[in-house]
Order: sequence, then C-alpha cells, then structure tokens
Amino acid sequence: MGKNVQPPAPPTPSGGAELVNLRDALEERYLAYALSTIMGRALPDARDGLKPVHRRILYGMQILRLDPGAPFKKCAKIVGDVMGSFHPHGDQAIYDALVRLAQDFSSRYPLVDGQGNFGNIDGDSAAAYRYTEARMTDVARLLLEGIDEDAVDFRDNYSGDQKEPVVLPAALPNLLANGAQGIAVGMATSVPPHNLAELCDAALYLIAHPNATVDQLLNFAPGPDFPTGGIIVESKESIAETYRTGRGSFRLRARWSKEESARGAWVIVVTEIPYMVQKSRLIEKIAELLNDKKLPLVADIRDESAEDVRVVIEPRARTVDPEVLMEQLFKLSELETRFPMNMNVLVDGVLPRVVSFKEALQQWLDHRRDVLLRRSRHRQAEIERRLEVVAGMLIVFLNLDEVIRIIREEEEPKDALKSAFELSDLQANYILDTRLRSLRRLEEMQLRREHDDLVKEKREIERLLGDEVKQWKTIAAQVRELKKKYGPETKDGRRRTSFGEAPDIASADFAEAMVEREPVTVVVSEKGWIRALKGQVADLSNLQFKGDDRLYVSFFAETTSKILVLASGGKVFTLDAGKLPGGRSQGEPIRLLADIGEGETISAVFPYAPGAKMLVSASDGRGFTASQDEMIGGTRKGKQLINVDEPAKAALVVAAEGDHVAVIGENRKLLVFPLDQVPEMARGKGVRLQRYKDGGIADAKVFILKEGLSWQDSAGRTFTVGASELKDWIGNRAEAGRLPPRGFPKNNRFG
Repeated sequence: MGKNVQPPAPPTPSGGAELVNLRDALEERYLAYALSTIMGRALPDARDGLKPVHRRILYGMQILRLDPGAPFKKCAKIVGDVMGSFHPHGDQAIYDALVRLAQDFSSRYPLVDGQGNFGNIDGDSAAAYRYTEARMTDVARLLLEGIDEDAVDFRDNYSGDQKEPVVLPAALPNLLANGAQGIAVGMATSVPPHNLAELCDAALYLIAHPNATVDQLLNFAPGPDFPTGGIIVESKESIAETYRTGRGSFRLRARWSKEESARGAWVIVVTEIPYMVQKSRLIEKIAELLNDKKLPLVADIRDESAEDVRVVIEPRARTVDPEVLMEQLFKLSELETRFPMNMNVLVDGVLPRVVSFKEALQQWLDHRRDVLLRRSRHRQAEIERRLEVVAGMLIVFLNLDEVIRIIREEEEPKDALKSAFELSDLQANYILDTRLRSLRRLEEMQLRREHDDLVKEKREIERLLGDEVKQWKTIAAQVRELKKKYGPETKDGRRRTSFGEAPDIASADFAEAMVEREPVTVVVSEKGWIRALKGQVADLSNLQFKGDDRLYVSFFAETTSKILVLASGGKVFTLDAGKLPGGRSQGEPIRLLADIGEGETISAVFPYAPGAKMLVSASDGRGFTASQDEMIGGTRKGKQLINVDEPAKAALVVAAEGDHVAVIGENRKLLVFPLDQVPEMARGKGVRLQRYKDGGIADAKVFILKEGLSWQDSAGRTFTVGASELKDWIGNRAEAGRLPPRGFPKNNRFG
C-alpha cells in the first residue's frame, strides 16, 4: 500500500523575507505596469495633445535651442540628449516618434522640421539618426511658448537631476489639430487630425457660448482634416453622433478623377489616398487582385507618382462606367478605409476618459486660461522686482555723491547703503553691481520712464487677474491671432479633406459594367419564348414565330436593363437583357433562363424600373402593391412574390400609377375603388380586391380618377369614361361590382 505523503510545511519567514500570495502580487504589479503604460507612454494629455515621448523630444530640442530659424542638428544628438535626460525607453522608440512628428503625411501640422530622408508615403523607413538632422517648426514653438515664464508645472526627471515639464503651454489645440494614436493596457486612443482654422472658429464660439452643444460646434469644424486629403463619405448625423460620444469611425475614400486620352480612351487618376495607407502596399494589393482576376473591370494599374501622388488605373474597356469601376476598387482595396475615433485621453493630465469634441476643446481652453494666469503672475512678480530695483537706482541719482563716498570709504558698503537709505538686499546688490558709466543724467530719465511704464503694466495685469471676462477676451484675442496665422488662405491652413456621398451603386453587378449600353426591343411569345431585337422596333408585323405561336408582349429596353418575369406559381425571376438571344433567331424558352416550376406558365413579363410600384394579383382576386426593388433577385431560383392557393395562380402585374383601381372579373363585373385600400407588401397573399361567386379576376388597371377610366377596343380605338360617369361603379375593395359601361370590350380587358 502507498504511504500518505504530507505536503511540506511553509518555510518560516527569516532573513527579512515576506510571504506574499502569488495572485495578489501579480495583480498589484500588473496594475502598476498598466497605470505606468497608460499615464506615462500611451495616452495623450488632453491639454497639449502630446504623449510623454513627444513632450520630452520638444523640450529637449528647446534646451538645444533648435528654434525654427536655428541651424539643424543631428537627430542622434537630439535622441541621445532626450534619452539621457528624460526618456529612458530606448533610442529607437524616441527616433521613431521624432520621425513621425516630421512627416507631413503623418502629422497635419508637423512639429519637427527634418532635413534628410525621413521616409515617404510608400512606407519606406527613415534613414538612421546619424544621417538626419532636425529642428523645431513654428507650430512646435507655439506649443512651448511661455514655458520659461512659469506657465506650467515641472517635475523631476527619472534620475532626479533635472526638471521636465508636466505639460506644455500649448498655444494651439494640438490634440485635435494633429490627432493621436496609442495602445495602452486595456484601452486605446485614436483621435483624427482637424483643420486648425476651423478649430479656432469653434473655440471662439465656445468662449462666447459656454453652453454650446456639439452640433453647434460642428457648424465650424464639420469633421476631420487628414494630411493626405481624401473624401469623407459619412452622413452628418453619423459624424455628429461620433463627436457627441467620442467613439465612432469615419469612412474615408481616395480622391480620383477621370482623365480623357486619345480616341475616346480614358484612365482614372488617383491623386489622394486615405490617411495611414502605404501607397506601395496599396498598389501591390490591387495588382494581386488583378492577377487573381477579382477585378474584371480593371486592365492595369501603374504608379506615376513623383512628389505628389498619381496612381493611374486603366479600365478594361471604354464602355466601363468609371463610378462602377471605382466602387469595385473601394470595396476590395484600401482605396477606402475606416478611420476609428476613440477620444480616450488623460483629462487634466491624470484621469483616462473618453471625451466628446466639446470636452476636448474645453480642456484646451481651460488650460490656456491657467497658462495665462500663471504667466501673468510671473510677469507681475518680475515687475515688482524691477520696480524695487528702479526705486533703489532713483535714490542713487538723488544722493549720488553720498553713495560714491560710502562705496569708496566704508569697509562694508552694502550694510552702509542699506542703513543710510533704507534699501533692501536686492537694491543694495544692484547698486554695487552697477557700472559707473550708467550713472548719467540720461539714465535717470530712462529709469523714471521705465518706472512709469512698469507701474502701468502692473495695473493692467492686476485688472486682468481680477476679471474673468477680461481673461477670456485675452484668450479669444490669442485664438484670433492663431487663426490669422493658419487661416484657410494659407498653405497649411486650407482644408485638404472634403466631404461627399458615396454613389448608390454599391450592390451593382460589376460584370454588367462590361456590357455596352444599346437600345433593344424585348419580344415574348405566348408560349414563353423570349428574344431581344437590336434597336427600338415599333413594327413587329413581319416577326416570325414557331408553329402557331404568337406575340404575347413587347417593350423597349437597353442591354443593361433587367427583365422581370412573373410565373403562375407566384415567383418573380430576373433576367439580364444583355444575355437574351438575338433577334435573328426565334429566341429561347424563358424556362431555360430561369428555374420555373413544372406545369407553371408565364403570367407577366416587364422591364425593371427602380422604385416603381406595381399592383400584383392572383386569379382568385387577391392582391397587393409591391415595389419593383423588392422583386429583383440575383439567382435563377427567383423570389417568391405572391402566395397562391391552388387552383389559383398569379394572374397579372400592372403599374400602380394613379389613385384608383379598376378591377373587372371573368363574370364581367367592374369595380372601382381607391388605391390606398390596397396594402403595400414585399411578399404575401394580399387582400381581396373583388368578390366573385364563380370565376376570378380578368384584368385590373390603376388610373387617376379625375382623368377618367380609359380602355381600347379590338380595333385599337380608345374610350374614356369621365369621373362623374363612374359614380355607379365606385365602391370599396372586396365588393362585387356591376356590369361595365356600354362599349367595354367583350374580352374583359382594358387593352
């Protein structure tokens, strides 16, 4: 028998060791890691729109004095300084972030001015940082404006030997202007870029109307403005909902145009591609689709881009509709993408939360007010120190000889000056540090003027600090200056992404686009044979039919038209006019083109008209109205339209254009009633149109009552009965009716 093995006793804590539950330890450490990633790396601050790495790069360039007009410096120097002082997460991560800030196809308003190979829209990577150089742009200088004037808080860097800014002053709404993307632990952010001039207009409106809604702000900033342009095909309602909730997506398409060439040929030229799509990978993907024969309308694609994007797409035939061709490419390639929006940002720099468009803009405005107050207080303190110095210098000019004597004769001139003239340490030190040549009469006059100017400026600052309305007016003036600099008439300020609506041909059969559009005449015989004659043939008297077959119906159409066939079983089938047999033959049975049931007959054949309404009826007099759009099908099996109970059959389909229905039965009884008594359905059995003791429906017609009811006799003559003469036949649906007016055809047909 086996022995019972006892589990080992836990070791006794010794030597400072501590027993910790593994689950608790993992949860605690993973939470610390997650918070560190969220706060310190992945999510941008709502106030300046920057992640820590971007903020540290810009501050590092500020320390290196890489202003817009300064000489370029090697990126290796920038990366090394930033990594050594502020961002200990690897040189490649810092350089990748710096490169993205310099790419005009990645950043709507680049913060870094790069010199050298910084990559391209094809997806080629930048050169190594030992080869490239950089400096700040004017936009970056605006983000740093006032950082030396106590505009923001500073904290210790990771080693504790330097200070770094918690947030930048941000004189522009960078979060919305340049956007942001990032993936943290358990959350992500994706903010699209916007037009700065439009954001300024929205900010000015929000300052003037603090209770403004997101919909009102969208009148000024209607949507994203991507650096690579393109067209947003999204409804205004969808965009508004996305901005209200902070979550959603934007459908973005490439910009293209049709370019004519010799002899009627043409090509499509794509000049703008969606944001964050690599052009080389896009063309490679389309080429693969061509090789796999998934693009029947496209013959070739080539890249003719130089500095600008120019992708040329050749159609397989001149008859191809360019809209249909592009819809196929949009559906299958990255010429159309969805850009996600998830405005998950650090609110006030500490709380990760999804914000609306208004909240994001308000966060920036509140930050600008804090910066204004801090800079004003900083300037106020500087003025007070300077006023103190100026007051001491004025005392010197009034007692110049005594001051010189003290300095020359006293062993401790500082203490003597303080005692003789009641000076502060600051004033005494300044007097002792002043050069003799500064003690001129002209200098005294300058000091008095400076004193007056400082006093005046101090009063202005005090009024500003005590008046919130004045503070917002000052911020509004700053925003107006920003808009003036980046207005829509400037190169950087003009909107690049436009808005449009996608053509309503997304469900089109792309193979049909290869069919050349030509007029035809569709001919159907009584025995169900169908053919298409070229052109519009009005006289069919010489047309030949098989045996004792005769003409049933004919109508004009085009090779691109759809033909609808109603079978007696209630199904409707869709045929392509371009695939019908030609007029030189006697046609083919419709049964060979559609899976019509055994023993069923053809009840009606008519051309498809988008949006048109039809009155459908079975032989037992039951029916309803239906849209032709609901009848279209894509397979040989057809679509069930009207449900019939044997021995009844689907009998007729007539155009529902009018306000009244005239129904006549095989019992030769006529009934007229309003069309609105007939329901509209996609499929079903319908309602009773007319009541019969025996027999069924013979014919029906929808007409406009005030124009009267008309019919044709066997000789082709037209008769019309006016509305006043029809009052004896007008009733309600499902009534029996009465014998028709004199002259109505014996075959009980309206013609």
